[in-house]
Amino acid sequence: MVRLRRLAASPLAPVALAAAAAVAAYAVSVLVFPYHSLNHDEAVYLQQAAMLLDGRLFLQPPVEDAFRPWFFVESARGLYPKYAPPTAAVYALGELAGSFRYALPAVAGATVALLYGVVREAWDRRTAAVAAVATLASPLFVVQSGVFLPYAPTTMLNLAFALAYFRAERTGSARLDALAGLAVGLAFFARPYTAVLFAVPFIGHAVWTLQTPLRETLRERTVDTLVVRRAATAGLGLAGVAGTLGYNAVVTGDPTVFPYQAFAPLDGLGFGHREILGYEQDYTVWLALRSNAEVVGTFLLDWAPFGVAGSLLAAAGLFVSRRRGWTWQQRVLAGVVGSVVVGNLAFWGNRNVLGGLADHSDGLVSALGPYYHYDLLVPASAFAAVGLLAVVDRVRRTARSRLDGRRATAVLVAALLVASAVLGASAATATGSKLQANADVTADYETAYEPFEPEPPQNAVVLLPDPYGDWLNHPFQALRNDPGFDGETLYALDDHALDAAAAYPDRALYRYSYRGTWTPGTGDPVDPVLREVAAASGETVTVDASFGLPSWTAGASITVESGDGRAFYTLDDAASREAGSLSVVVADGRVRAAGAVTPSGNASVPLAGDVTVTVLVDGGYGAGFQYRLDVPVAASTDGYRALSPQLELCTDLRNCGGASAYVDGVGPEGTWLNATVDGT
Repeated sequence: MVRLRRLAASPLAPVALAAAAAVAAYAVSVLVFPYHSLNHDEAVYLQQAAMLLDGRLFLQPPVEDAFRPWFFVESARGLYPKYAPPTAAVYALGELAGSFRYALPAVAGATVALLYGVVREAWDRRTAAVAAVATLASPLFVVQSGVFLPYAPTTMLNLAFALAYFRAERTGSARLDALAGLAVGLAFFARPYTAVLFAVPFIGHAVWTLQTPLRETLRERTVDTLVVRRAATAGLGLAGVAGTLGYNAVVTGDPTVFPYQAFAPLDGLGFGHREILGYEQDYTVWLALRSNAEVVGTFLLDWAPFGVAGSLLAAAGLFVSRRRGWTWQQRVLAGVVGSVVVGNLAFWGNRNVLGGLADHSDGLVSALGPYYHYDLLVPASAFAAVGLLAVVDRVRRTARSRLDGRRATAVLVAALLVASAVLGASAATATGSKLQANADVTADYETAYEPFEPEPPQNAVVLLPDPYGDWLNHPFQALRNDPGFDGETLYALDDHALDAAAAYPDRALYRYSYRGTWTPGTGDPVDPVLREVAAASGETVTVDASFGLPSWTAGASITVESGDGRAFYTLDDAASREAGSLSVVVADGRVRAAGAVTPSGNASVPLAGDVTVTVLVDGGYGAGFQYRLDVPVAASTDGYRALSPQLELCTDLRNCGGASAYVDGVGPEGTWLNATVDGT
């Protein structure tokens, strides 16, 4: 026991614990999240970090609609992210050191070291060491330490503020007070509401202790040193607020309009009607209470230090601290629990992170935890350490009062082993299940990104699908563009393929598509394919297609569509063939099918945008499938421009039109599909 106390009191303890946190964070990042997580905001921060390294606040893509990243706002000066830059700046520092991923272990290590310092100021070194271990045993800390999200970096800044404030109160250092103000100002710049909620108990203490010195200052007309110190903290804190407002003015044009408000004016704090990207909700007080109860309950049961056992220990630690006559530092940390829990009621994101209220297995909270409550890790770790040490001390006193020295030591060692096993099992079970859930997502990502391994095509533009709307990096976070749109591989939306191709005429074109439903983590990954795309132009553009006809084919019908126009055909002698073919011709402002086909009604339709060709292969008695070709085509000054079509084999019409990509070897026996494009 004496050795344990010496280890906890050693100045190397926080260094060792911070190093352990850094190693764990890096391992989780590269092993569990190599392609990033289910939260696509990671791509926003990494894109923003690359912009900062390039000296940019705005993106100027050559074709805005084709290259717009997820959660970027349109403006006259270009595209800008809906988030403030401090978090991205942290990740940019990692890239300067060699990799964006290097920032993650730095943040994790700094967080643990700072928490150690905060708890040491509030209690002692032994409690600080155990609190740091408790943080390392938190599933929320472990998972969030491996992703490029803002919650861990903001908590790091909040802990820097707390440590500087606590130590300044003990030493009377105005420099530390200024450092506290700088840290909380940066935290405000990063996540204003998060910083305010964490700082509220500290502000309460600062105002309370300032009353007497302020009255004396006014009465004696001499400035008390505490007034100077408080002014230093407030001044630099308000400098962070000013920096935030200044950044708002630069990017949104109004210092009081935050980028996230410019992106979605009805997103944000408060109750009532809330909306973002077509998703809307009436966020009532009752819904806020229910949602936050679910979120906090999830934290206590699944994501707290040591899992649910740590929550019980934290409750015990809170009781013990109060019973012993807690210090003001301990009361302030307890106040963080109240401010974070109560304050988050006003944020509807806590409803959205849950998915279905009745189902804790859906929503981002199931994989990434209650991250809006990340700051709860600070008091939870501290009071769990107090509770655990109180139990250990109680067992030790009881053993020594009732047993002789050897037996007391044996009982104490046994108790410590049992406690370690119970807490270790609780933490391992809680953390292991969360890491496994995210590893399952990564396994599906690994399959989806296989065409880009070992490296993506060089000097190329890759056209990407958009299962979640007209956004890049949503969901394909790993496929990002350089800020200058001049990297070896560029990524553009397939819906704007012709514009992207025109912007980069000297690059090879590829199309990435997949077969299946994009549901990572279900164990049913998509079948991906990366095909080279040809471009053609001329007064006439022709797409020649050939396809397989299974032996059971009874007939085949063809539809050619452009805009609202449709032309129908039948394939001649389909039942007696093993393969079929046709040509789709664009000329003189119209589109028609040619070859061994017979029109049923109109033989052509006006060209009114991209052309879709479907071949319905009928086996009789309701059996059959559909080939589909989506041809990007548009009029040009010298005729028409077109690209190789998107190829699909639709055995399930619910996925047809984007998620039924033709993949070699997939489909009924006797099916295959080829197409070429040419211009004359």
